[in-house]
Amino acid sequence: MNSLWLGLGLSLVLLAAIQNVSGAPNMICYYDSKGFERQGLAQFGLQDMELALQFCTHVIYGYTGINPDTYELQSINKRLDMEQRHFSQITALKDRYPYIKFLLSVGGDRDLVQEDKYIKLLEAGRQAHTRFIESSRDLVRRYNFDGLDLSLQLPRNKPRKVHGEVGSAWKSFKKFFTGDFIVDSESETHKGQLTGLIKDLGSAFSASNLLLSLTVLPNVNSSWYFDAPAIAPSLDMINLATFDFLTPDRNPEEADYTSPLYEAFGQNRLGHYNVNFQMEHWLLQRVPAQKLNIGIASYGRAWKLSSESGDTGMPVVQHTKGPALAGLQTKTEGLLNWAEICQMMPNPGNSKPVRRVLDPTKRYGSYAVRPADSSDENGIWISYDDPDTASSKAQYARAKNLGGVALFDLTLDDFRGQCTGDRFPMLRAIKYRLLV
Repeated sequence: MNSLWLGLGLSLVLLAAIQNVSGAPNMICYYDSKGFERQGLAQFGLQDMELALQFCTHVIYGYTGINPDTYELQSINKRLDMEQRHFSQITALKDRYPYIKFLLSVGGDRDLVQEDKYIKLLEAGRQAHTRFIESSRDLVRRYNFDGLDLSLQLPRNKPRKVHGEVGSAWKSFKKFFTGDFIVDSESETHKGQLTGLIKDLGSAFSASNLLLSLTVLPNVNSSWYFDAPAIAPSLDMINLATFDFLTPDRNPEEADYTSPLYEAFGQNRLGHYNVNFQMEHWLLQRVPAQKLNIGIASYGRAWKLSSESGDTGMPVVQHTKGPALAGLQTKTEGLLNWAEICQMMPNPGNSKPVRRVLDPTKRYGSYAVRPADSSDENGIWISYDDPDTASSKAQYARAKNLGGVALFDLTLDDFRGQCTGDRFPMLRAIKYRLLV
């Protein structure tokens, strides 16, 4: 087994080295440095990173933030990033993997102090924009990153219940267009300000031979904030976080597919909660397909079921009770990494397994269910991507001639091989499908 793994690894290293000149698809590997500080089996070390690198074309280190007073880029974990030299430890890997580009990401839902400062940055004018640009370029250069990723924390669409009664989806759309769901009345102004900032960043970074990428976070309305034709020439990549359309936190009373590839018809679902819709939105605005990467989550979202939720598990599941209990490794309510999900499947050591329901159409995704018991406890419903569905999405990216795929993130894949013995099964499945 070890020799097979080594052989596969060497082959992929050679393929990755070749892809710089052959134009092979991108494999964007997000790395949330929070994983380095987790404990036990969830702790992601430098050796794990090095094993993953044989599959990656880009690594995006998350996350930095901005100073709310000066609008300069700054570390939000100085102890790890600087005192423990984690920035430098990661970029030092470039010596052994020169074909990989390492970018530093700002935002990403990790910069939690005065979250409205990202909008305020846009409003603050040219002088503040210049401070942000210069500080970003300085930090990227100082720690030997190859560029900057903008994962800006912009206002999100308000969650809304769209299932159940007939016509409820139309009511939601009507509210949306009449203003009930407007989260930013100045979005058109902010779009123009963001366009100017991205253009200036692109010019400054290009002159310094640095990359600039954009990550569109889940439930950020692209049409409100991104003038796609205007900003695309300034960006090297656009990564669409096409998942978490529904989550237990945003939608505590009903569970549904969190990242379907195509629209799931019926039950008055909203038509834009799927990968294909989001991708087509950018393609229809003449953004080059080769600049677009679709995002796949290496984790699942888990709802707690009630006795009223029924026992079929078929989505849309009603009468859920918000996020399920935290997993032993990730310790986050409503979120389970791939290893945690896989270990909940039927196996000799699992007395209360979930029932796995596959998607033979490859359109919507897999889910797992365990109905609530007579005491209204132990019920759980999980929507997730597994290696098979991730492979299907990678195939979609190839068929659309997209830039590639972005995995969010390395630290939540089964990097220890706890489930089947295969380390990084999500990452490997995506990479294999991108190359064949």
